[in-house]
Amino acid sequence: MATAVQENLPPVLDSKAEQPPLFDGTIRLYTCYTCPFAQRVWITRNYKGLQDKIKLVPLNLQDRPAWYAEKVYHVNKVPALEHNGKIIGESIDLIKYVDSNFEGPSLFPDDPEKKKFGEELLSYTDTFNKDVYASFKGDPVKQAGAAFDYLENALKKFDDGPFFLGQFSLADIAYITFVERFQIFLSEVYKYDITEGRPKLAAWIEELNKIDAYKQTKTDPKELVESSKKRFQAKQ
Repeated sequence: MATAVQENLPPVLDSKAEQPPLFDGTIRLYTCYTCPFAQRVWITRNYKGLQDKIKLVPLNLQDRPAWYAEKVYHVNKVPALEHNGKIIGESIDLIKYVDSNFEGPSLFPDDPEKKKFGEELLSYTDTFNKDVYASFKGDPVKQAGAAFDYLENALKKFDDGPFFLGQFSLADIAYITFVERFQIFLSEVYKYDITEGRPKLAAWIEELNKIDAYKQTKTDPKELVESSKKRFQAKQ
């Protein structure tokens, strides 16, 4: 498993950058180094050891190239994957796609009960994120608790490992990129520790931070706090 590969990350492309060739046989992941949605696919790629197979094309979302929406992905969002003559988007769909269509360790279990629960978890991610984001407009300490309690209870379902489905899976990838940001922002701005009284959640975060495929994708905490403050506190 090539999870410990250290990459020289390609430079970020802005509005002045030329478009890479399209559909020339190269598999490209159009991404942004600080986007939690794109980070999901980046982690999946890394864990499956596809660093040499799937090329990263990082974009500056504040100054994105016009050619991206015009010629690559009309939705103009990341992530997007260029593969087999087509462009595929949406992060949950993409992590499933990469897991199913490329070699490397499987990231979804065969066990029917785990598979069913895994799909439930993937379906709930948008609701989880919306509930936590909504709490930023009021009192997160009081309002965000139920969302993190959901994760704590979900982590109790299987006891054959520290992850949602026992072993590391797409379910963990789908949540950690947002939990990473929520934990840092809530601790720094509201002095709210999301792991207090939630030992399973604390252990889950600790175990994920041991996985190279994830660690290599993490954003600097100071940058996360500053960007989150600009995004959320400006709206209050």
